[in-house]
Amino acid sequence: MAAGRKVEHAPRVVIGVTGGIAAYKAAYLVRLFVKAGADVHVIPTPTALEMVGATTWEALTHHPVLVRTSEHADEVAHVRLGKEADLVVVAPATANTIAKARAGIADNLLLNTLLVAQCPVVMAPAMHTQMWEHPATQENIAVLQARGVHIIPPASGQLTGADSGPGRLPEPEDIFAQSWEILTGEHPDARAEQHSTEHTLRGRNILVTAGGTHEALDPVRFIGNRSSGRFGLEIARALLERGARVTVLAAHVARDITALASGAEIVPVSSARDLHQAVLARVKNADGVVMSAAVADFRPAEPAASKQKKDGSGKRVVELVENPDILADISHRRRRSGQLIVGFAAETGDANGSVLDYGREKARRKGADLLVINRVGEKTGFGEVPTEITVVTPAGEVIASGAGSKAQMAGIIAGLIADHFTTERV
Repeated sequence: MAAGRKVEHAPRVVIGVTGGIAAYKAAYLVRLFVKAGADVHVIPTPTALEMVGATTWEALTHHPVLVRTSEHADEVAHVRLGKEADLVVVAPATANTIAKARAGIADNLLLNTLLVAQCPVVMAPAMHTQMWEHPATQENIAVLQARGVHIIPPASGQLTGADSGPGRLPEPEDIFAQSWEILTGEHPDARAEQHSTEHTLRGRNILVTAGGTHEALDPVRFIGNRSSGRFGLEIARALLERGARVTVLAAHVARDITALASGAEIVPVSSARDLHQAVLARVKNADGVVMSAAVADFRPAEPAASKQKKDGSGKRVVELVENPDILADISHRRRRSGQLIVGFAAETGDANGSVLDYGREKARRKGADLLVINRVGEKTGFGEVPTEITVVTPAGEVIASGAGSKAQMAGIIAGLIADHFTTERV
C-alpha cells in the first residue's frame, strides 16, 4: 500500500468506526479531517451505531451513512468507497474487526471496503488490556502490518470500569496528525489542532443542574432521593475541559463533590421550585442546558411549621402535589434560539416496559433535543457505582450508549454537546 501520495482533489477519507466504547471520540477525528479540507465518509459497523447514531456522522460529513453492502446496491457502494478513497482510517479498531480484517472476512460494509481499498490504511486499536496483549491479537496486528497497514498503538490509561493499562484509543489529535502525514507527507500543526479540539466549546455558556432536590415535610424531614450529584459535576468538569463557561445549579451536593467542577459557578438550590426559578433566571443566557439533577416529582401540599411527632396512630397521611416539570417547560417554551437542551431520565424498567422503552416515551413527551437514559438500581446509577447510559433523540433514535465510570459517561455526553455546536460551525 502506498503512503504519502499527493492528491490533486480534496482528499477522500473513509473513517471506519467499530463498536468500541471509544466510538464517540471518532466524532472529533471526523471534525479534524473535515476542518483540514478532506471529503469524509464514515462507515460504522452495525454495533458502532449503538454507540453513536447515523445522524451525528451525517451531520458532520454531509454524506449518508451506509452500513451494509446491500445499501445503495445500484452504486456498488462497497466497491466505490474503497476504490475512490485516498485514505482509510479505522478508529477505534476493535479486536473483532482486526481479526476479521486479517482473515479477509467481509460481513459488513467497512470490512468490504478494506478488502477493496488500494490506498493507505490506518488502524487505531482500542480494547481491554488483556485483549490487546492476547497472542491472537498480536499475531493479527503483525500480519496486518506486514501487509502495509499502519497501526497506531493504543495508549495506556483508565479503561472501562476500574481497570487501567494499554488499550485506550489514542487521542483524536494524534490519530489525525499521523494519518494526515501518511496521506499527504506533510505533518499538520498538531499543537494548534489539539488546542482547537480541546476547546470546542470555547465561548459557550452551559447551564448544568446536579444533585437531588429535597421537599420539606417539616423543618427536620424531607422527601428526597439518592442522587449524590457526582454525575452532574463530572459532566460540568468535562464541559469545562472543552472550554465552556459552566454554571452548576447544585441541589444538596457535598462540597467535596462540587470540587470536581473547579472553575464552574456553583449555585446552591434546595427544592424543585427553587431549582425551577434558578433555571428560569439563567436559561436565556445559556447556549446549552444539561438537566442532570434528580428532581422530585411531588412535594407535600402543606409542610408542617414544626417537627411532627408520633401520635400513636401508627400512620400519618401526607397529601402530595405535583412539582413543576422543569425540563418540559424549558423545552416546549424555548427562551433562546438555537439552544441545546439535554434531559435526563433515571429508569429501572418493569414488567410493562424496559428502561429504553420508558426513556423513549419520556423523550417524546419532554421535548428536549437529547435525552440521556440512565439505568438506576442497587448496583448502578446513583453514587459511587458504575453508570449505564443510552442517549436518544425525541424520535427515539439511539445516538450513543455506554457503560462505565461517571467520568467516562460524562465524556460521552460532553462530546455529543461539543459535536452539536461543532456541526453548527462546519
